[in-house]
Amino acid sequence: MKEIENLIIACSGMYLDASADDYSVSPGKQLKITATVIQRNNPTIKLENVVFGTDKKMKCDSAMINNKVYTIVDSIIIPADTKYSTPYWLEKKHSIGIYNVDDQQLRGRPENAPPVMVTFTISFNKQEISFKRPVQYKWVDPVDGEKYRPLEITPAVTANIEAPVIMFMNNQTKQIKVVLKAGINDASGTAKLELGKGDWKVEPASATFNLKKKGDEITITFKVTAPVFFTPNMNDAITAKASVEINNTTISKSVIRVNYPHIPIQTLFPDAESKFVPIYVNKKGNNIGYIPGAGDEIPQCLKQIGYEVTTLTDDMISNKSLADYDAIVVGVRAFNTNDRMQYYHTKLMDYVSNGGNLIVQYNTNNFLSSTKGDIGPYPFKISRDRVTVEEAPMTFDNPNHPLLNTPNKISDKDFDGWIQERGLYFATDIDSHYETIFSCNDPGEKPSKGSVIVTKFGKGYFIYTGLSFFRELPVGVTGAYRLLVNMISAGR
Repeated sequence: MKEIENLIIACSGMYLDASADDYSVSPGKQLKITATVIQRNNPTIKLENVVFGTDKKMKCDSAMINNKVYTIVDSIIIPADTKYSTPYWLEKKHSIGIYNVDDQQLRGRPENAPPVMVTFTISFNKQEISFKRPVQYKWVDPVDGEKYRPLEITPAVTANIEAPVIMFMNNQTKQIKVVLKAGINDASGTAKLELGKGDWKVEPASATFNLKKKGDEITITFKVTAPVFFTPNMNDAITAKASVEINNTTISKSVIRVNYPHIPIQTLFPDAESKFVPIYVNKKGNNIGYIPGAGDEIPQCLKQIGYEVTTLTDDMISNKSLADYDAIVVGVRAFNTNDRMQYYHTKLMDYVSNGGNLIVQYNTNNFLSSTKGDIGPYPFKISRDRVTVEEAPMTFDNPNHPLLNTPNKISDKDFDGWIQERGLYFATDIDSHYETIFSCNDPGEKPSKGSVIVTKFGKGYFIYTGLSFFRELPVGVTGAYRLLVNMISAGR
């Protein structure tokens, strides 16, 4: 039926469009809509009526002239019970590997139904046919020309906590920023940061805000103090919840927008939450250099536990001394994505030989992407070995190695709570100068020893690891933090 409808429109030469005066609107607020009709062919066609939303009907009864633009403008009130524009499969929290969608009518749909539709009723030689068009926002970009984006139903005020996971060293006090953004004009009320269970403390208990215009933002800072934990772990983590009270209504939603040139702008309104994780970790060294790879959040995570992290540019690596860095960490797939890595090898090996500590995270080696040049001081290859079961046992092949004992004692518990996988693209064909630390495997497969390899080179240390730190640190896996800190501290 949809194909037939499109065929009728194509053959008749009709152009039907419905656009809003803004890309977002909150429930209970007014939205101005412009309906546009153009007849670009010569048959006898008549525009009978236009319905805005569900019930606002504008009778037209107009015989249409070829290539004349007909516009009908009106405003509607968005019903107060209209759902926000979060994708239907993300409205409820879901378990690992499966979304929680109760409505069988929604399952399998690529996206939500448009929140507001305009219905055009056209008569073709007295035969009436109705066509629906979603209300969208359109604008003209100086480079890309006319562009469209879906209409968003937004909360009156959103609250974004500064990070989805925040690490607290034992009994640490942190200043937590919450960004409030207005979805309506004259948004005034109070904001809170609720910490739920335990002896966590927050100041102030609430804060007032006044946002004059839609789109305005304000940052409110709360002082949060973690309680004393003798052996903190992920089980002591809490979920912090930001909320605003406005017009006797409590709203606890954040906003995330996904904006890429090849797809329409996607908007999510997840719960305004953040995980606060207490962690106890001993550190040696403080100044970290980071060579970016394909993109990960390791630098931000290291900053959360007190490291000074500097992103190393080509000029800094090529022309400046690296001696001031206690360790240099290479981002995931850097040897695949950065053509300069092969030229940094001599400089990085000199850094290690003079007492530096170099940690290289996983790189790929397949038909799509391969490494160019050497990675470490001695040869090894990158395999396609991986362990995808995140609960797979980790066998400590070298339990007395300093990486497992200094400055933090690593145990099986440090591998609790890992997500998605243990690691990927492990080392193979490993030169005898390297030591291996672990062996692990997926069920039914042979153990691999290449998840971590380490060697002393000159006065310093080189480490290659396929363990998925880039996944574990951003979600607050304390054991992954402790193990990576041991690698950073090697030889200190």
